[in-house]
Amino acid sequence: MTGRNQTFISEFLLLGLPVESKQQNLFYAMFLVMYLTTILGNLLIIALIRLDSHLHTPMYLFLSNLSFSDLCFSSVTMPKLLQNMQSQVPSIPYSGCLAQMYFFLFFADLESFLLVAMAYDRYVAICFPLHYTTILSPKLCLLLVVLSWVLTTFHALLHTLLMARLWFCADNMIPHFFCDMSALLKLVCSDTRVNELVIFIMGGIILVIPFLLIIMSYARIVSSILKVPSARGIHRAFSTCGSHLSVVSLFYGTVIGLYLCPSANNSTVKETVMAMMYTVVTPMLNPFIYSLRNRDMKGAFGRVFHKRKIIFSL
Repeated sequence: MTGRNQTFISEFLLLGLPVESKQQNLFYAMFLVMYLTTILGNLLIIALIRLDSHLHTPMYLFLSNLSFSDLCFSSVTMPKLLQNMQSQVPSIPYSGCLAQMYFFLFFADLESFLLVAMAYDRYVAICFPLHYTTILSPKLCLLLVVLSWVLTTFHALLHTLLMARLWFCADNMIPHFFCDMSALLKLVCSDTRVNELVIFIMGGIILVIPFLLIIMSYARIVSSILKVPSARGIHRAFSTCGSHLSVVSLFYGTVIGLYLCPSANNSTVKETVMAMMYTVVTPMLNPFIYSLRNRDMKGAFGRVFHKRKIIFSL
């Protein structure tokens, strides 16, 4: 790696998606619709939680933060992707690439921590329903949210600073649609052992440990349900946890498959498609999952819409 000539890189070229030029407009229209759906869907959830007092609970505090995280997570990559699909030279400045990497890591980590907080919320709600308000006090909920934001800030900053100290070679073409950390490391001429070690250690802390905590929470939930098996209890558990489990499966399934279970024959196309799943598809589907499978959200939508209808009629 050190044998290649080092040079100062002022910009990178994002090669984008492996699609033919005649299909470019079709994919552009499709991704534009997906991005607008993501923005509108997550804004709707945030607005409903804000406007309906029935949703001012710990679960929906975490959900509103998750929706904001999804909205920003998609906005880190999609606008640049859409711009590059219409550009003859799909470039991104060096500083812009590092900034994109920082915010990508930030909102990906934030989603991971928020999913853990939501799993803990469901665990307390089902296993300790009588003590729910005592255990998940407003102070603790606020602490969990603030802690998630602080930890993700430092983690994303650590990787960005480590990347900024590296020298890049003359090759500045990134075979991806955004400045992915692993793709950038392949273009580096200087020693990357520190970066790789930090990625391995911090990846376990930020990704694996939260995933295991979620699995443990749901194992305890299932164990609690089986102790007192009843149709009503099982239905309540599924209605309460189904939405969250769907989001967890979508997010962690693709991330773990891409980063923690890589295979030697992973092609660039396969990696790009999997990255699209958790950066574009998952943030778009989350609002539908929570609104379609959640009676509280449906009720809030009806109440808010009915209230606005009365106000406009007056």
